[in-house]
Amino acid sequence: SWKIWVGKSLPVPSIQEIVRSDFQSIPQRHIHENKDGTIISEDLADSLEFPVIDFSFLAKGGEDEVQKLQKLHLACKDWGFFQVINHGVKEEILEKIKAAVAAFFELPFQEKKKYAMAENETEGYGQNFVVSEHQKHDWSGMIYLLTLHSQNRNFKFWPLSLPGFKEALEEYSREMQKLAEELQANFSVLMGLKRDGLKRLQGGGLKQGIRMNYYPICSRPDLVLECSPHSDGTSFTLLLQDDDVTGLQIKHNEAWVPVKPIPNSLVVNIGDATEIQSNGMYKSIEHRAIINEKKPRISIATFMFPDDEQEIGPVETMIDDQNHPKLYRNIKYVDYVREMFSRKMEGKAHTQFAKLHDK
Repeated sequence: SWKIWVGKSLPVPSIQEIVRSDFQSIPQRHIHENKDGTIISEDLADSLEFPVIDFSFLAKGGEDEVQKLQKLHLACKDWGFFQVINHGVKEEILEKIKAAVAAFFELPFQEKKKYAMAENETEGYGQNFVVSEHQKHDWSGMIYLLTLHSQNRNFKFWPLSLPGFKEALEEYSREMQKLAEELQANFSVLMGLKRDGLKRLQGGGLKQGIRMNYYPICSRPDLVLECSPHSDGTSFTLLLQDDDVTGLQIKHNEAWVPVKPIPNSLVVNIGDATEIQSNGMYKSIEHRAIINEKKPRISIATFMFPDDEQEIGPVETMIDDQNHPKLYRNIKYVDYVREMFSRKMEGKAHTQFAKLHDK
């Protein structure tokens, strides 16, 4: 697990406590002066046709498989993001995990602090990627837990005294794993491998961590960010959004596009490890979250990632010396993550680190 070597994320004040204290002005460390780039309105975003994949069709196979895989291929290549509907996870399981997360963030601060991240830990309640006293902080709180494989669980960070939390998280984690395995099989086929190709390359499957986020309201949403622009250092990520508050924005053709939630859907995004394995065909895209001034919101991100000791690099089927020369070096996943955690979250800085540069 990512324990010993990630470097420390500095402790930061709790946003919920700042909001509760009836503050007069937004603390300087939370003000992001230049939130760069054009933001597309929600109406215009609708016309851009953000990809929606009907998972019940994808998981069936059958004769129109080529067509379905083509849709997935274009979503991964052109957007790096898509929403998944009809994914087979029961609505009550989604509602249960949302309620459990909301209940955790409603606990008194002293209670939540019992699960605070320790130095050199990435798990627990707090903030990741805070590497200097001077960087800007996000307007959010989070708890991150390693959920699979089960021997990686560190229960000292789990709020076990909160009724129903452990059961809701374990049930949700199992459902996400099933979905992730089916997605990984489809990504394998897209990369010219057998369905179990990526799984075998990754030494028997992906690990899983779940990050639960709480975003309080803010009277000046124009000044703060829930979550700074970044791409995910994962194989891919499954995100459960609030059904009625849009917060996620993704970078598409140099503009920020809001991703309007479809109730009970999940948003999937390609992570850096898949970008590297696909030799740059499928992109891990920068995304960020913005604040709502009227309504707090919750989101739950399930990260799927290779084992620490696994080497990641472009798969042979995605390299063609003439047309698609190898763009990334092979690198141990643990070294990639170490590099990632040593930086603040900024854009695509870490995939640059894995790129092969012409001598």
